[in-house]
Amino acid sequence: MKLPILAVSLLALIACTPPTQPASSAASSGSLAPSDVGAFFDCLRENGHTVVAAHRGGPADGYAENAIETFEHTLSLSPALLEIDIARTKDDVLVLMHDDDLDRTTNGTGPVDQLTLAQLQDLYLEDETGAALAAHPPTFRQALDWAAGKTILELDVKRGVAYEDVVAEVRAAHAEHRVIFITYSESAAARMHRLAPEMMLSVSIEAASDLDALQARGIDLTKVLAWTGTDEPNSELNIALNAQGVEAMFGTLGGRDSWDNRFEREGREQYAAFAETGLQLISTDRVAAASRDLDAADGVDGIGAMQCVAAR
Repeated sequence: MKLPILAVSLLALIACTPPTQPASSAASSGSLAPSDVGAFFDCLRENGHTVVAAHRGGPADGYAENAIETFEHTLSLSPALLEIDIARTKDDVLVLMHDDDLDRTTNGTGPVDQLTLAQLQDLYLEDETGAALAAHPPTFRQALDWAAGKTILELDVKRGVAYEDVVAEVRAAHAEHRVIFITYSESAAARMHRLAPEMMLSVSIEAASDLDALQARGIDLTKVLAWTGTDEPNSELNIALNAQGVEAMFGTLGGRDSWDNRFEREGREQYAAFAETGLQLISTDRVAAASRDLDAADGVDGIGAMQCVAAR
């Protein structure tokens, strides 16, 4: 929910803040792998730190989305969460793929769910320029196992994939406390919480009163992270959420008119300014730039969020 006064204030902040100077050193890379993701986010909120999440794992030239090789590259740039997309093959194996069809991200064609795992893993992934890479679509289990001791995974479950199957795979990998399930409705959040009350949920929130509805559905708010959209940060909402022990997330990602693209066009990084509105996570297509800006604002060697890994 936008507030006109806030919008004016935020735009004024962006206009008046001088361009971010390069930090004396880039944000330190390392393992963003706390033993308990809920406790980690509590620490971020309590200490005023913000972490970044790489949309679709952080694709770039030479690196495909939703690929293990890309995840490794992203974490070499900065500590970050990784948002991944979960689809299903014809023989009911969970794999990483964003689209229903293979055409955009692989050298194959047609629906993902019409290929067996063996057929899918014979394909080559492509980067955003369409260049074929020496990389193949991974299974969800491969991603879970790879991420152990390295990072937190945000799970975007695509159409046709049952929450029950994803939960079972997470539990089989003993990854319950290092993943976040993304949900897009109150009913989906309630269903996920019933299935896996121990796991963290990303829930779309437009007003602090939305938390009352979640509680009425039996959802434990200590397991909720509030996704507040991509339009503009709302400090009034973020502060209200934080006051109830709920962490606020925001996305600078998106298409041509996204904040990521605006910051890059204008040469004026404002991730730290956004974080100061009360955000604990910024999901971005520009992980390195966002981390550098947060790092410079923290005034510490490496993003402040890493302190919460050590503390938990």
